[in-house]
Amino acid sequence: MTVKAPRARSRRTATPSVPDLAAVGEGRRRVIIEAVEPIIDGGRYPVKRIVGDTITVRCDLFADGHDELAAVVRYRPLGAKAWHEAALRHLVNDRWEGQFPLTSIGRHEFQVVAWIDRFATWVHQLEKRLAAGQDVQVDLQIGAALVGEAARNADGADAAVLHVAEAALIAGDVDTAFAGEIYALMAIHLPRRFATESEIYPITVERERARFSAWYELFPRSTATEPGRHGTFRDVIKRLPYVAELGFDVLYLPPIHPIGHTFRKGKNNSLTAGADDPGSPWAIGNADGGHMSVHPQLGTLDDFRALVDEARKYGIEVALDIAFQCSPDHPYVREHPEWFRARPDGTIQYAENPPKKYQDIYPFDFETDAWQELWQELRQIFVFWIEQGVRIFRVDNPHTKNFRFWEWCLNSLKAEYPDLIFLSEAFTRPKVMYHLAKIGFTQSYTYYTWRTTKAEITQYMRELTTPPVSDLFIPNFWPNTPDILTPQFYRGQRAVFITRAAMAATLTASWGMYGPAYELMEHTPVPGREEYIDNEKYEIRYWNLDAPHSLRGFIAQLNRIRRNHPALHRNDTLRFHRVDIDFHEHEWLLAYSKTSLDGQDIILVVVNLDPDHTHRGWVQVPVADWNLTNIYQAHDLLTDARYQWSGEFNYVELSPAAPVHIFRIRRLRRDERGFEYFA
Repeated sequence: MTVKAPRARSRRTATPSVPDLAAVGEGRRRVIIEAVEPIIDGGRYPVKRIVGDTITVRCDLFADGHDELAAVVRYRPLGAKAWHEAALRHLVNDRWEGQFPLTSIGRHEFQVVAWIDRFATWVHQLEKRLAAGQDVQVDLQIGAALVGEAARNADGADAAVLHVAEAALIAGDVDTAFAGEIYALMAIHLPRRFATESEIYPITVERERARFSAWYELFPRSTATEPGRHGTFRDVIKRLPYVAELGFDVLYLPPIHPIGHTFRKGKNNSLTAGADDPGSPWAIGNADGGHMSVHPQLGTLDDFRALVDEARKYGIEVALDIAFQCSPDHPYVREHPEWFRARPDGTIQYAENPPKKYQDIYPFDFETDAWQELWQELRQIFVFWIEQGVRIFRVDNPHTKNFRFWEWCLNSLKAEYPDLIFLSEAFTRPKVMYHLAKIGFTQSYTYYTWRTTKAEITQYMRELTTPPVSDLFIPNFWPNTPDILTPQFYRGQRAVFITRAAMAATLTASWGMYGPAYELMEHTPVPGREEYIDNEKYEIRYWNLDAPHSLRGFIAQLNRIRRNHPALHRNDTLRFHRVDIDFHEHEWLLAYSKTSLDGQDIILVVVNLDPDHTHRGWVQVPVADWNLTNIYQAHDLLTDARYQWSGEFNYVELSPAAPVHIFRIRRLRRDERGFEYFA
């Protein structure tokens, strides 16, 4: 048997590749920055805030070893060269926090910068050495070098103070070295060696009306002062005192453009229109023009501009509906057939949601080869109405149009006109609604219309007021719209109309209603559908604003309370309160509160959700959190009744005739003469 000798192994081995250190950047940066808040999708989309807000930034900061850290959040308007800074402070467990003010509308940005605080580290170590009785001569020389480095980076009086401290440390005179403002000066002037910078994160800062607003929707063609006549912009001007009396600051008009004739809808959405049927305002365009024209029976562009100007005198802004769709008669159909989808038989695809068909509407084809020209034209529609004085737009069904178009269009418009407000009418899936908020829509319709029980309302409001949703989504609560009449209204109970309006106006800082249908308590639906019978979308209505059953007085009072109480101007202080009956949570009585940021204005709302029965219970008041004495006052702002309360649980009773309390909680005060009063 022959045994083969083993093959000799080669002494040569593969040389491992050396990573490119240039790709590392500055490798001496030791601080790690993680978990920065608030940001949306890693900073892809801007956080949303209101001018005048103070934004709180939090992050995790840590480094190797035991050195002390320092950090700032720096911030600036987008495009500005200079940064402003605010210090971050350590909270607990490597979590840091800082705040900075937002003083102008538009796009802003912020960044966290963190570094090893060499001076604080030296001071901390020096204190321990001194406490241990160690010789610190060398350590004082190290400190003197740090102070000298800062002095060379300063000038004027600051440099002089630092040089004195430097000399004192060299001489071993610690007391003199630390006698001045050395800590503050070192924080300013000692160079931040090897600082770590986070990504730059965006913020959109909106004007105040983006968060706090009250919208009133009406159809201009139904504003005539006598039955049987088509209303005009001049009639709407005459209606402004009424809208102002109700306390609304946004007047929203459905589309005001020429209406198509082909496949025009008749009353109650009939497929056959009569000779006098005006058609749906959302079937936009005919021979008189399209999206940049006004319906001839409403008046002229001059009349519209007069309406916008006159509304401002009442503190009201006019909001326009933008619906990107066309009637078959729209000039775009003739001039740009490539913007629409063609069917195999050569006809244009009309809108449909099978089995429903909307032959009077052609949707735009956002997959057209001419998409760039389409995008530019649609953006120009906004620009046209902006030039007529409009700064607020309600956008119809944005979730059925290209999201990338909206992101480009809205953000480019707001870069030029930062005071614009866009309300998204997207009753669709939550993630889609939230994405529309991310890409540029200011406010959004919500699911409030369908949230009716205590559990549903509580859960939904907690979702809307908790990050990340609250960082991007500004809700606007509407109890009704021309498209939506939900079942709770079908019996026409006054209590339902009161409670739904009261909750919409106090749960969120922005609310709206479709009138005069709401204040006149219209409640008859199309059989089998959540929609009004004899709908204004398809016919002209005459409204008796002076009807004795009108809720106009209540609505006006509700909006007056909102205006007068800063607690109701925001959503982030919303808090729900327990209401007990027989030591169990009451299912019909809903209680919640809001407070102003300074804690001086406290509003507590209690609602009876049952329109048929009186309910009683004990509402829990957070006495300690609100800094209340044992005796305090609950002042009902709706009735002016005043109740002296004490302790944590207090009795409430609400009937269908009076189903809401809006309490102002007043603390017991004592003046300089010793007299006690509630304020």
